[in-house]
Amino acid sequence: MANWILILLGIGAILIGIGLLAVAGFLFLKLGGAGKLIASAQKTTDQLPEQVEGITSQIADVLKTGNKTLQQVNQQIKELSPLFYLVGDAGRATHNMTSSVLKTANQLQEKTEEADLIIANKNLQGIYGLATIGYFLVKLNKK
Repeated sequence: MANWILILLGIGAILIGIGLLAVAGFLFLKLGGAGKLIASAQKTTDQLPEQVEGITSQIADVLKTGNKTLQQVNQQIKELSPLFYLVGDAGRATHNMTSSVLKTANQLQEKTEEADLIIANKNLQGIYGLATIGYFLVKLNKK
């Protein structure tokens, strides 16, 4: 009977060995495909330094062009600055002149209002009205 147990244990060990061999074969096939994937990834990553260098040089060129453009704009603004100062000075001078004209007009209006009050207080409206009509008639006759 002990022989049968040893025979059964031997058959079981053989079956386990065959099963492990099948698992090893399956894993070999699948991991072989993973090796191809890793090799492909290696090719891709080998190209990365060249691509990064190309992108870096393109970015450097863009930045240099941007700096040149900014320098040109700054130079043009420096050239136009005196013109802006002239326009500002002309604006201030115009403001001062219009302020003095407005001040003079306000003073004349105040004097006219005072004259109107005097005329109204002394009841001279009719006389000034006749004088105005006479003045306009004389002007029409001269034309």
